Amino acid sequence: MLHLRRFARPSTLALAILLGMQGGAWAQQPPAEAAAVPGSKAPLPLDELRTFAEVLDRIKAAYVEPVDDKTLLENAIKGMLSNLDPHSAYLEPDAFAELQESTSGEFGGLGIEVGMEDGFIKVVSPIDDTPASKAGIEAGDLIVKIDGQPTKGLSMMDAIAKMRGKPGSTISLTLVREGGQPFDVKLTRAVIKVRSVKSLILEPGYGYLRITQFQVNSGEEVGKALARLKKDNGGKKLNGLVLDLRNNPGGVLQAAVEISDHFLTEGLIVYTKGRIANSELRFNADAGDASEGVPLVVLINGGSASASEIVAGALQDHKRGVVMGTDSFGKGSVQTVLPLNNDRALKLTTALYYTPNGRSIQAQGIEPDIKVERAKLTREQAAEGLREADLAGHLGNGNGGPDRPTSTQIASDSPRPQDDDYQLGQALNLLKGLNLTRGQ
Repeated sequence: MLHLRRFARPSTLALAILLGMQGGAWAQQPPAEAAAVPGSKAPLPLDELRTFAEVLDRIKAAYVEPVDDKTLLENAIKGMLSNLDPHSAYLEPDAFAELQESTSGEFGGLGIEVGMEDGFIKVVSPIDDTPASKAGIEAGDLIVKIDGQPTKGLSMMDAIAKMRGKPGSTISLTLVREGGQPFDVKLTRAVIKVRSVKSLILEPGYGYLRITQFQVNSGEEVGKALARLKKDNGGKKLNGLVLDLRNNPGGVLQAAVEISDHFLTEGLIVYTKGRIANSELRFNADAGDASEGVPLVVLINGGSASASEIVAGALQDHKRGVVMGTDSFGKGSVQTVLPLNNDRALKLTTALYYTPNGRSIQAQGIEPDIKVERAKLTREQAAEGLREADLAGHLGNGNGGPDRPTSTQIASDSPRPQDDDYQLGQALNLLKGLNLTRGQ
């Protein structure tokens, strides 16, 4: 097995974050000589090939309308790929070009990642600050119609093509949420500019780092964000950090490795196993620690897929942080883009990835250490009784401390993310508790 510390920087084919292509951990394309599969020199299945040729001939001769050879053969190729797994696909020139362009973090569409479920298009996650997220589309929603046309039976690529369009044009999606009644959402297509890394100080000493996608430069951006958080904390080391991977559909495998490496000083991050020679890879952490060992809580949910699960799984196995939230999506496969002639390509599942402890996440997902469901916060305005400081003639504190009568209010200058995000609030509370027990 080839043992590597890290890849070279991925090529521009590495990431497929299109309007709705399912998130993935993307490997570089292998050299042509490495793409041969063991046993590929087995005798050709002559009987099946004869049947294929006969079917082709019968369709050409008897179908109600003429069909050219090119259309029939391309449909046959699509059929081969579509029956392998939900993430393998035949990319025609337009789709291949979109895949190449998407690595820049700017693309046209609605801003949703989708997969397949029971023949329907399922939302894996909406992307932050896009038409989809602003319209309230949620992970797990089923898209049952696109502009009134049923999606049942549509291929992934066909559905994506229907949802794509000129920025400024409108589209109507019919959604079903958690087995409820269908409802329509109207959206306006836009150029999606994805900022993959966001950071801020939640409270003095406590930072928040959100990764919305794993793009080619996300590892570098996380390093800059960690340095910026320390600067915003007055140059002092943070007391705690929340790493938010919720609704992150994945992206570049190398970015997941680099981001994990920012929090680990040694050991295995992830390894992959497949059939082609260079699909068996291992990635280990460097000695440096950009996070300075800060106490860490990692937030995940059902929209956290693929590369997100690599990071969460690595940090969980190394006990580097507490994973909190709900079970992740469970996409533990790696897709490789294999260019063909005529500007076409195969997007082919070539390997499964495993966490440092040897766990395959495929179809299972990451189970959080502490399960916290999404919830909506409501605050009760309960009338307080009198306190000692409210009583006339009460004694002073004795140590010179100020009185704290009932009327004392601690007002927040502005709304904070943790005030309306229950899972984030719980993560912050956990970090504070950890610091108390550690005497910080």
